Amino acid sequence: MRFSPKYFIALILVLFWFALIRCKTRQSTDEPKKMAIVVSTLNNPWFVFLAERAAAKAKELGYESKVFDSQNNTSLETDHFENAISSGYDAILFNPTDADGSVVNVKNATAAGVPVFCMDREINSTNAATSQILSDSYSGCVTIAKYFVETLNKNGKYVELLGLVGDNNTWNRSKGFHSVVDHYAGLKMVAQQSADFDRNKAMEVLESILQANPDIDAVFCGNDAMAMGAYQALAAAGKSDKVKVFGFDGAEDVVKSIQDGKIKATGMQFPEVMAQTAATMADQYFKGKRDFPKKMPVAVEMVKKDNVDNYAAYGKK
Repeated sequence: MRFSPKYFIALILVLFWFALIRCKTRQSTDEPKKMAIVVSTLNNPWFVFLAERAAAKAKELGYESKVFDSQNNTSLETDHFENAISSGYDAILFNPTDADGSVVNVKNATAAGVPVFCMDREINSTNAATSQILSDSYSGCVTIAKYFVETLNKNGKYVELLGLVGDNNTWNRSKGFHSVVDHYAGLKMVAQQSADFDRNKAMEVLESILQANPDIDAVFCGNDAMAMGAYQALAAAGKSDKVKVFGFDGAEDVVKSIQDGKIKATGMQFPEVMAQTAATMADQYFKGKRDFPKKMPVAVEMVKKDNVDNYAAYGKK
């Protein structure tokens, strides 16, 4: 059987095409995996630190990463998830904007074969995320509440500033606090209002509350940004030396304010632990592990005047 030169040329082109496809497949397989780091907001130093620590751990483990800022907007968060999935990210380290609203984004990623590891904030699903690494906010606020009761000698009027109403941390902290404080009839809550975990909003909210309740004795805040905003409002009203402020997070300015006697106490979270754990779990997932705990609690420690020297921003010294 004789073959024309055209036949041989066509055969060579086909073989070259198959070789090229095989080479590209091998190259794509050998490419380093990527982690998307999607955080609720970068308008809060605490979440900036969380994102930076996650990115640093991903780099240490040999992976590329990129931080996406959801700006506390679930719609923008959805865009980030779609971008991460379509751009070929292999895992998502995730700080949700909303316990309910974020579930669909996690489910979509999981359906696309992209594991999701939640950091600090929880979603209301027991199986959508590969794992959720969360501060034990409830227990942390039980401890703060006991000190609150002791500091006020079981008597006085107080205000509670809540965080984002769609975030489970808001309610876990509030419930932990009230599980103790509500047992003391002498402690009366004169106002409870959301300030969205935001410093400026907390200042404005407390300024308004003080007009109707000028004789309060304490303010319990669901995070440190609100605690600093509350302190600013009290200072402007000439009440900062009379009204005791309690926060939650372990932010640098609050740690210093406790040292200076301006803030009474905070709950020290450990965002570096949560970020590094999430990145490490993603690394383990890439290497074949699948049996992750659905929820992993991270203990919170109370920081006050007599132990503050043991702590720095977002952790122990």
